[in-house]
Amino acid sequence: MKNNTLLVWLLLLPALGTAQLNQPINYLTTTREYHSATVGDTFTVAMQLPKDYYSDTTQRYPIVLLVDGDFYFPSMAPLIRQYEMTGLLPPLILVGIGYGDFQKMDSLRVRDFLYPKPLESDEITAPGGGLNFYRFITTELLPQVEMEIRVDTTQRTLLGHSFGGYFALAALLQQVKEDQNIFSNIVAASPSLWYHDFYLDRLPDELALHKPDSRLNMVLTAGGLENSEWTLNPIYKLTVAFKNQDIQHVYLNAFIYNFLDHMDTGQLSFIKGLQSFFNQPPTQ
Repeated sequence: MKNNTLLVWLLLLPALGTAQLNQPINYLTTTREYHSATVGDTFTVAMQLPKDYYSDTTQRYPIVLLVDGDFYFPSMAPLIRQYEMTGLLPPLILVGIGYGDFQKMDSLRVRDFLYPKPLESDEITAPGGGLNFYRFITTELLPQVEMEIRVDTTQRTLLGHSFGGYFALAALLQQVKEDQNIFSNIVAASPSLWYHDFYLDRLPDELALHKPDSRLNMVLTAGGLENSEWTLNPIYKLTVAFKNQDIQHVYLNAFIYNFLDHMDTGQLSFIKGLQSFFNQPPTQ
């Protein structure tokens, strides 16, 4: 039965309009520069619109923000388009935030993703500029983007891996402290929870204190081959803390992917996280 189902699915793919090797697709992708007064630097931002964005001028779409865009956007954009065209994901606006090249990304992501300033025990040099980067995204970039294109502002998603995963959770912590509801979905893939003596361990208590009034989805992931002391155990500890708080409207899923290491988890976590957010029945 499984083989027959797969055969029917494969036969239906052309009818569903999926991109095929002999039918290249227009990905509706643009790239532009955004200067941030808060950070004092210029970011390269790539954007992919849904396939039918210009056909239906009334529809508003969920927006997905992806940090480390220089690394992840080139592979995530066509994958999300293919998933959209085969019905594995709904139409989404994908925004990749980057620096224009890998060399700049490698040095500046440490400036932008981490907050507060590192402790001596972190053995890393960084200015702790994560809060400035958060302000750039929430008070400069998003308002500009949402003024120019049709965004469903109730469905904003933030994706990050490693230091980017730390930033995604730090951004959530900041919006909770400010009683805001900017991001409703967070994916933190292999987040660097060890930073600043496990600074983000305070997140469950802050959420319990501020009690979000609308649904908040989180996905935490890691690879089974990652370090137990610095990655796997902290994710387990944070997950248990969330479960013990049992906070209304907060939905957390944690996944450990067998046989994957640190650099293997990003793209898989992003796709599976998006599917868990958008391919589920609504809750009351």
